[in-house]
Amino acid sequence: QVQLVESGGGLVQAGASLRLSCVASIPTDTFSVLDWYRQAPGKQRELVAVDGGRFTVSRDNAKNTMYLQMNSLKPEDTAVYYCHGRPRRLSPKYEYDVWGQGTQVTVSS
Repeated sequence: QVQLVESGGGLVQAGASLRLSCVASIPTDTFSVLDWYRQAPGKQRELVAVDGGRFTVSRDNAKNTMYLQMNSLKPEDTAVYYCHGRPRRLSPKYEYDVWGQGTQVTVSS
């Protein structure tokens, strides 16, 4: 069974940085999709925007790890952050979603 395990969350002040890690139980280059979601209290889970702004995603395939670097954190970034992946299959119709357990990020003002 494929597993994703996040770490690196915590309580920080506004303006700080955090780096989240997601370790996969299979090589990260065997995923067709590997990304980050977050869910704030009372809101739906959403895909984390990584468009070259405050948040960037990177991978270390040798360590089967994906990272989320978060800079200039704001109180509205407070959420549970989830690692999400879809292991690659011969056909996309056989792919399925795998979620980590989540890691809490709290940003105080």
